[in-house]
Amino acid sequence: MSGKAIAGGQEMAPGSRVRLRPRGGADIFDLALVGRTAVVERIDEDMEGGVHLVVAIDDDPGRDLGSRNQLGHRFFVRPDEVEPLPGAAPSREVLVAGIGNVFHGDDGFGVEVVRRLETRTLPPGVDVTDFGIRGIDLMYALGDGYRTVVLVDAAARGHEPGTVSLVEPEAGGFGGAAVDAHGLDPAQVLRLARDNGPVPPRILLVACEPSEQTTDATWEMELSAPVTAAVDEAVRLIERLLDRELAERGVEK
Repeated sequence: MSGKAIAGGQEMAPGSRVRLRPRGGADIFDLALVGRTAVVERIDEDMEGGVHLVVAIDDDPGRDLGSRNQLGHRFFVRPDEVEPLPGAAPSREVLVAGIGNVFHGDDGFGVEVVRRLETRTLPPGVDVTDFGIRGIDLMYALGDGYRTVVLVDAAARGHEPGTVSLVEPEAGGFGGAAVDAHGLDPAQVLRLARDNGPVPPRILLVACEPSEQTTDATWEMELSAPVTAAVDEAVRLIERLLDRELAERGVEK
């Protein structure tokens, strides 16, 4: 559940930079964190109404490994345990989220697309993340303050293999796209995220028709030829989407 946090007279938001001032005394973890700088990833409110900042330490070499909430790489602190650092929180405009299981053939399409995008120069305010099959991580990301989220996934929609489609979900799903072959159903994740708090006003799905229905019994780490050819097409489509989304909001690239 999301909450509102004020630290040092400033409202905290995802992306705010802070210096940690733990108040745990001689606790070994608190001593290790004193004076470290960090970025606020999200703001949580517990069942008793207490507000906590979930922060990632700036110089933690493992901050980008594994789950967003991996023990030892994400810390919960109270608002009175941080000192806001100067400068406005960076804008979080668009998240491009790759979804899929790279061990299940064409189901790895979304992961490969975001890997290609990570090699490109992207505008400020755009984050590209490989979520794989980590549904809980994606759920939390949907509450991180982005204006638009672009999900990238293999989806059986009855087209020719390698066909790339742009889908905007309806209230109850993704217009019939079958997107849960890998055990991460974006429609279900979206419902859970909405129950957990605000979600981005616009969520899009860039889908690619797989060569055959992927199942958990499929063990293949290479994409089929039609889906491999579709990766660059999807990258170009996403880059056009980013240009359009940022231009509509007057964000400089």
